[in-house]
Amino acid sequence: MLELVNSKVVKSTVAAGSPTLARRGSMLFHQGDVRFVPHTIGGAGGMPGMGAVAGMAGRMMSGEHVAMMAAEGSGTVHYGHAGLHVSVIDLDGTGLLSVEASRLLAHSGALSTSVVPLTQQGGVRGAVRGAMTGQGMFTTQVAGRGQVAVLSHGGMVEIEVGPHRPQVVVDPQAYVCHRGTLTVDISANVGWRDAVGRGSGEAVQLAIGGAGTVWVQASEQKF
Repeated sequence: MLELVNSKVVKSTVAAGSPTLARRGSMLFHQGDVRFVPHTIGGAGGMPGMGAVAGMAGRMMSGEHVAMMAAEGSGTVHYGHAGLHVSVIDLDGTGLLSVEASRLLAHSGALSTSVVPLTQQGGVRGAVRGAMTGQGMFTTQVAGRGQVAVLSHGGMVEIEVGPHRPQVVVDPQAYVCHRGTLTVDISANVGWRDAVGRGSGEAVQLAIGGAGTVWVQASEQKF
């Protein structure tokens, strides 16, 4: 179980058969009989027969990978990272959470994680979104029932998308993660002032629609 201690520290209660996974180096202190074991996030597969393309994809995917440690045994562990704000998201098993691995601080051991290409979230448009926003070509998906501790600059705002709010437009630098059956697409609003460098700096935005939840941070600063 994950519990916020303050805006920048989360406490995990570890029990037999109920480990917690967290990014390596984020443990602040622990109490009880707790041990730490290296853990690897699942990848997109070996892509047999792809040759050089698979090698290139592997190098690109490595940018999405963050080394994790499993806390096992019985006790409590406190986590934090670089003074960043921490928020806890509850997953009930009905929807996937899509989030960059660099923003994952910790999550319940019962949850599964995998690295997937953004083309699975919009085909070519997904790849274009990753390139234009700096997210890259891959993202991490978290599935199952449990809790996820996510990092952000300045804390997060939770926005519901659905029948009463069919679409929300988000600054790419403020986007943190989303859950549910959402589509995330590039919305370009480029005019003459942008072309000559006098625009608002918000010519490229993310148009998010469907049904689910999106989280944005209180900053435009990327990790």
